[in-house]
Amino acid sequence: MATTTVAPPSGAGTSRTGTARSAFLLLLVLVALGAALSASVMFGSRGTSLGEVADVLTGHADPNVTAIVESRYPRTLLGVLAGAGLAVAGTLMQGVSRNPLAEPGLLGINAGASATIVTATAWFGASGATATMWWALPGALLAGVLVHIVGTAGGGSGMVRLVLAGAVLSAVLTAYIQAVTLSKPKVFDSYRYWVVGALGGRDFDVLWAVLPFAAVGLVIALLLGPGLDTLALGDATAVALGSRPARTRTAGLIAAVLLSAAATAAVGPIAFVGLAVPHVVRALVGVGFRKQIVFSALLGPTLLLLADVVGRVVMRPTELMVGVVTAFLGAPALLVAVRRMKGTA
Repeated sequence: MATTTVAPPSGAGTSRTGTARSAFLLLLVLVALGAALSASVMFGSRGTSLGEVADVLTGHADPNVTAIVESRYPRTLLGVLAGAGLAVAGTLMQGVSRNPLAEPGLLGINAGASATIVTATAWFGASGATATMWWALPGALLAGVLVHIVGTAGGGSGMVRLVLAGAVLSAVLTAYIQAVTLSKPKVFDSYRYWVVGALGGRDFDVLWAVLPFAAVGLVIALLLGPGLDTLALGDATAVALGSRPARTRTAGLIAAVLLSAAATAAVGPIAFVGLAVPHVVRALVGVGFRKQIVFSALLGPTLLLLADVVGRVVMRPTELMVGVVTAFLGAPALLVAVRRMKGTA
């Protein structure tokens, strides 16, 4: 008697292949992040070997080596927080606006943080990374909230209004910053170091202060994955599928503000991470936002930590600010990702 072979559903093989590919990519990204973390604690003005780092972790290292390696822990963890915050914020901004050029700076975050730091330095004598962080955080948050209120006033939800509100606020605050820094040279000397963006010179107090804001923003971002997927189909389709576009946009913007404000307050305004990483992630994992958010939270720190390591190594014994290096590393990555976006507008 002849036997009949029943073929599996056509989508089953594709689904298994997609799952296997995602798992493989996740493994590669985790390995890359592990390598970036290792490099961050190994390299600096004085290089240390992997064996010396292992000795420090086990408590058998020379005291001098221990002091050197342990001094790199805060900047490494801040690199993880800032990289994840900026990358996920960029993914959210591009998702809620359906604009591939959107990035956290459109919300006036950088200008708000800069304005409060300049104010604190000029009239309240604030100095040091921890003190300026406490001023930068409320400034960044207030700027993001103000842009959202102005951009959505009257019940509107268009991203054009939001971007225009961010541009106007940034222009006004930038003029204020320039007026203060040009009239007060001492303020300019302090401000110019912060505004470039750097991971060095910070301690664990800065990390613990901004961590709750970043954690809340990341949780909201992860919960928004399905809503952002339906939002990408258009408002009418999203409503037909039971989603609430206005609520999704608002929650996405709140999460983006929390994440980018925490990162900017901690390490200063660092360009290109929030713009380039989402493009690279989409080229790797496709259009599913939950996967994009997870991979952005892993690739963002990888890019930022590697940029910081490069900045420490190429100009020994001094270092190049990480905000400068990210532009050189992020631009080629973005160009490669854009070239792979075949047929997309």
